[in-house]
Amino acid sequence: MAEGGAGGVPHQAPKMTYGVPLGSVPSPQHEPVPSQQHGPDSEWAKLSPGFGDNGHRGHFGEQFIRMLAVAANLDAAQRDRDRVGVDWQLGHPGRPGRRRYPVIEAQVKCTSSPELYDDHIAFDMKAQHYNELAGRDYDIPRFLFLVLAPSDPLTWSEVTPERLLLRKAAYWTCLHDQELVGAGTSARRVRVPRGNLLTAATLHDLFSPDFRAMVGVS
Repeated sequence: MAEGGAGGVPHQAPKMTYGVPLGSVPSPQHEPVPSQQHGPDSEWAKLSPGFGDNGHRGHFGEQFIRMLAVAANLDAAQRDRDRVGVDWQLGHPGRPGRRRYPVIEAQVKCTSSPELYDDHIAFDMKAQHYNELAGRDYDIPRFLFLVLAPSDPLTWSEVTPERLLLRKAAYWTCLHDQELVGAGTSARRVRVPRGNLLTAATLHDLFSPDFRAMVGVS
C-alpha cells in the first residue's frame, strides 16, 4: 500500500493480488462492526470539513502514537517545522541502561488499506520519506511507526463509561540497516514485521542500547 501526504494513506478497496512475492497467503482483514455512531449521531460527521480524508487519517495516526506514548509515561514532542521526516520525538524520563533521558524519533504513517501477510505488512514509501529513515548517519535512533485504521472513520474510536477504544493497531520497524535509494527511484517497499506490535512496553524497548549502537551512539 502506497503512502499519501500528511502521513495518511487514502483508503482503497482491498486488492485481489499482492506485490510481495514471498509465497505467503495474505491474512483476511476484518473491519469492526458498525456501532451506534452510524445512527443519527453521525450527522455531525457530515458537517465536519475533511472528515475521513487523507489529512484526517494521518492526524489520527499521529495521535494514536501519542496516546501510546502517554500510556507508556514517555515525553512526546513535535517539531515546529517538519523538514526532516520526524513526526514525534519521544523522550524517556529515566535511565534505561547506562544513559539518562535518551530520546528516539519516529515518522508516522497511517493506512486503512494494508497489504497483510503472515509475517509482515507491505508498505510503499516515497523515496524521500524512506531516505529520511534509512542508513546509520544519525545522532538519534529513528523508526517508522505504521498505524492501521479502519476504512470507516466512525469506527476509529469507541467510547463507553468504562473505556476509550482506538482502532486498530500500530507497528514499528527500523531502517538503519538499509541503504538509501538513489535518484530516479520514486518509492521503496518496506516490510513491517507483524511481530513488532507497538504497545506501552515495546515503546520502552525501542530505547535499547542496541538501536543507539546502530547509529554509532553509545
